[in-house]
Amino acid sequence: MSDPSDFDPYAMPADALREPPATLWKALRQIGPGIILAGSIIGTGELLLTTGLGAKYGFMFLWLILLSCVVKVFVQVELGRYTISSGKPTLAALDEMPGPRWGANWQVWWWLGMLLATVTQLGAMEGGVGQALHLLWPQATDALSTQLETISPELAKNVQEHPDRPWAVLTAIAATLLLLSGGYKRIEFVTTVLVAAVTLVTVGCVLALPFAGYPVTMADWKEGFSFKIPAAGIAAAFGAFGITGVGASELYAYPYWCLEKGYARYAGRCTSDEEWARRARGWMRVLYLDSWVSMLVFTVATVSFYVMGATVLHRLNLHPGGSQMMEQLAQMYVEAFKHPWTRSLFLIGGSIVLFKTLYVASAGHSRLSADFLSLAKFVRYRTPGKRGRWIQFFCVFYPSFGLALYLLFGDPHVMVVFGGFAQAATLPIIGAATIYLRYRRVDPRLAPSRIVDMFLWIAVISITVVSIYAINDKVQKDVWPWLSSLWNSKQ
Repeated sequence: MSDPSDFDPYAMPADALREPPATLWKALRQIGPGIILAGSIIGTGELLLTTGLGAKYGFMFLWLILLSCVVKVFVQVELGRYTISSGKPTLAALDEMPGPRWGANWQVWWWLGMLLATVTQLGAMEGGVGQALHLLWPQATDALSTQLETISPELAKNVQEHPDRPWAVLTAIAATLLLLSGGYKRIEFVTTVLVAAVTLVTVGCVLALPFAGYPVTMADWKEGFSFKIPAAGIAAAFGAFGITGVGASELYAYPYWCLEKGYARYAGRCTSDEEWARRARGWMRVLYLDSWVSMLVFTVATVSFYVMGATVLHRLNLHPGGSQMMEQLAQMYVEAFKHPWTRSLFLIGGSIVLFKTLYVASAGHSRLSADFLSLAKFVRYRTPGKRGRWIQFFCVFYPSFGLALYLLFGDPHVMVVFGGFAQAATLPIIGAATIYLRYRRVDPRLAPSRIVDMFLWIAVISITVVSIYAINDKVQKDVWPWLSSLWNSKQ
């Protein structure tokens, strides 16, 4: 899809109909969108924010991490259900909802605002990879600085003061080239390999903790399920809830990946005949499998990262952040396993984790952004190739924009928290929209069971309650005092 062609993943021709798989093994071979989602999820939130949360609060937020991973999947499934029922992606669905319009529906514009806020996370990924690669090969950075002395002493000084920046630039270029080199199949293959590798290594590290002198005790597990949130940790918990598990960005992107995989195209356009209903229900079962397999993968990885932070960083009183973030995270592995080579292993693995997420997130953002241009009446796609060229443009734009933000702010941890807050604030909105689509737009023959409906309501209500509570806390503790001081200074 990234390369312009005559193929349109949003089209639903009659000759594309395909029978759903009849066995579990054949169904497993049809999963993919959820794994791409897992590739986006297992990244900044887990490596940067989740470990930091564990470092600061120990096991106290383990229950919230698990809740965040599980509960939002029900919203993900319903968005996928609407896509199979209608053949439309997320923004097209939101554009048809009631409410004010400015070219496009207000919810489409809200998505754009959230997207621009979460681009900070792309910059955090590039900066994190930059830090890691400099720590791995500081000689290369020194050599570059020496070469620049004869060309631009000022630039050479900048490289010496910020040795991670050249690597961050290289990371953005590499991500862009990879994005431009292939479409959905390339993304699915690369992501599947990297997700499997990262998950296995992370779980292996957690299992080795007791042998390295960092056992996870029963008291730790009790603390993890005490269901407490300290007053000082509400903002951090809100950010973690927004970015761990399926975040708002991933919820918006999932139907696009389902379309490109072919679930809706294989079911066909919704008609009144029973054959369509039978095919649609069959592909809906594949979507369920896809969603829950990916949930299992990213939950295991997320909990593993959190346990590493709560066990090692918390006991060592290390709090990763700023320009030393990757070095401090690497120290977590060195202290745990007492071998200097684990530092290099972490830096390589951490770079892969962050790069993978940068790659997948940029691909998703590009598809939604191209769709936004059409819905807001800025561009009309007369051919699939024109949409593909806009997707290519955004595949260059987002890594570049994220890099600019990192060069401006320079603290990956803060950038991740900011993006996580924006995603969490969006969750109640997309949750309410999902409820509307479920009861007003999904074909009744594709409706879920009462149990699934119940869990959908639980998911949306819990998301909304957590969001309102945390936003109120943030306003009272940070925004209102800042506005008051600004007002007083004007008097």
